[in-house]
Amino acid sequence: MSGTTLIGVDVGGTFTDIFVLDAATGRAEVAKVPTSRPDQSAGFLAGIAQRVSDLGTVATVVHGTTAGTNALLERKGARIGIITTAGFRDVLEMRRRDRPRTWGLRGDFTPVVSRDLRLEVAERTLADGTVHTPVDLNAVRAAGQALLDQGCLAVAVLFVNAYANPANEQAAVAALREIWPNPHVASSSEILPEIREFERFSTTALNAYLQPEVAGYLSRLEQALKSKGFGGEFLIVQSNGGVMAVETACRLPVRTALSGPAAGVIAAAYIAQTAGFPDIITGDMGGTSFDVALIAGGQAALAAQTAVDFGMVVRVPMIEITTIGAGGGSIAWVDKGGLLNIGPESAGSDPGPVAYARGNTRPTVTDANIVLGRIDPDRPIGGGRLDVAAARAAIDAHVGGPLGLGTEEAAEAIIRVANSRMAGAIRLVSIERGHDPKHFAFMPFGGGGALHAGAMLAEVGLSRAIVPRYPGVTSAMGCVIADMRADFVQTVNQPTAAADGAALAALIEDHLAEGQGMLAASGGAFAARVVTVELDMAYVGQTHTVSVPLPVTILAQDKVTPPTPDAITAAFEAAYQRVFGRLLPGGVSRILNLRTAVIGQRPKFDLATLAPTTSGPVVPRATRRVHLGGAWCDAAIHDRLALPVGTVIRGPAVLEQPDTTILVEPGLIGTVDSYGNVILTREDGDDT
Repeated sequence: MSGTTLIGVDVGGTFTDIFVLDAATGRAEVAKVPTSRPDQSAGFLAGIAQRVSDLGTVATVVHGTTAGTNALLERKGARIGIITTAGFRDVLEMRRRDRPRTWGLRGDFTPVVSRDLRLEVAERTLADGTVHTPVDLNAVRAAGQALLDQGCLAVAVLFVNAYANPANEQAAVAALREIWPNPHVASSSEILPEIREFERFSTTALNAYLQPEVAGYLSRLEQALKSKGFGGEFLIVQSNGGVMAVETACRLPVRTALSGPAAGVIAAAYIAQTAGFPDIITGDMGGTSFDVALIAGGQAALAAQTAVDFGMVVRVPMIEITTIGAGGGSIAWVDKGGLLNIGPESAGSDPGPVAYARGNTRPTVTDANIVLGRIDPDRPIGGGRLDVAAARAAIDAHVGGPLGLGTEEAAEAIIRVANSRMAGAIRLVSIERGHDPKHFAFMPFGGGGALHAGAMLAEVGLSRAIVPRYPGVTSAMGCVIADMRADFVQTVNQPTAAADGAALAALIEDHLAEGQGMLAASGGAFAARVVTVELDMAYVGQTHTVSVPLPVTILAQDKVTPPTPDAITAAFEAAYQRVFGRLLPGGVSRILNLRTAVIGQRPKFDLATLAPTTSGPVVPRATRRVHLGGAWCDAAIHDRLALPVGTVIRGPAVLEQPDTTILVEPGLIGTVDSYGNVILTREDGDDT
């Protein structure tokens, strides 16, 4: 390895994936090790050690982490306190007065901060930014000490209308830092200076909830890397698909939620665009979940906010990803009504599927694939040997027996239900949002996605499937590909006709200065810098906004030409027309928020270097009995990584590699393209 080595590490629920690239030669290596629990850093370091012996030769390590996501979902964040405006301690609990089940009679929700740790102080800022009541700093210090006495490790300052004027919050934070023993003190105006109290309060509280856990994990990991000789960049993937410095991640850990799946989407977009398919639907099937995203024109959609779980709203830009519990480790079970279900409970990495022989007795999707011969029990992902007899016995006991089915019939039923759930998730992000699936290709990745690609083409009507060179470590590859990105938001809240172009330009310039500072502090080399500016706008009286791209001219020294009200109105009407197909005659528009993204584009590597260089006749390594379409058949078994460019494989066939297995069903053709991808199409040629 040389000083041009880049390492991407994605920690998933079952496996930790490693992608090692020598940017100078294009040589890539991958590794897959079980995710270690409770401390994920052990698996992280063990995976790297399989491929890199000297970390002193590594230029960059980029990490997609689930530490924050898991802490939120499992409610294992830190004990934290909140100091808020008198009368507003229950905003987190009241939410938007929604319920877990819309039509249910009952709905319980417990905030991550108990009521006794949500303390009030006298202060008040009005909606126009006027400070009506200065903050009582003595009360703030007393509240901070009370929270420390109750064992709080972090504190969030949440004052009403702080987005309009952060002065009271800033004074309170300064007072708290006089007595707080660690850096885990934050204000809502720092984390999210945006209108709407619940979303701002929730995002800031969750950031504080994660900060001790995530900052501790990343700091330990950074020290461990340094102790092994690493002296390069250590970057963390954000949920928006960009990366940030580890110091930023420790300060803003809420931006790491769902970072691993986001990295996979970024890699998929780059791979597909390079291969000539700008419109794709991704399907990341790991051990725990199936994550779906739609990419149109090479761009993944960003959502302004996401509910990680009911009542746990995070308002930071996130790639729109739909997640269902249909991973390889998802457990199959029959309910009291005799219906077969898949997930959401998963066997994860420990104990894992029944065939792993680690104590689980309930069958999983992976067990079904093993029983049907689609996974070689002697060459599984992660090594070792699988116990087929145990998998068969579990399927008979928990599915076959209750449903009156034979072993193979029960295993096929598990696969059909899993495929149906996955197809439903794909329809949700395509058909239900106005996209025709036949114009999209499907990119399966993760350890299990390529086993189900043919079923997705048949069930949803997608044009073809693109299986990347290393599908099992696509998210880890995405860590290496992702650009540095800094997102900023500021509430403006003024009628478009009265828009102050100079004030907007000044806000953009402030964002540019802060973003440029973050790029410079990272120490990275960037191929280019890209700036995007958007406004959240709506007609007066509307609640929901549309994102309006704002064309601005950036001059020397990052000075911005002030936009005019007429230009903003024209941009709004174009965006509104595009989204809703019509305008509201006589409607008066309003600007709610200004959003700026500063992106440092990191150099990309040539995917053609991943293509196989072998040539000569293609001969199956073996044949194996595989159960397809209700019957056993002989399928050709190939080493996928040895197939030369231009190879054409007709189903039934199984293409095996260390990080995944590709199933080429009867009626499908697999072709190796010039980038090493396997393109699956229908043999009848109907791929339009």
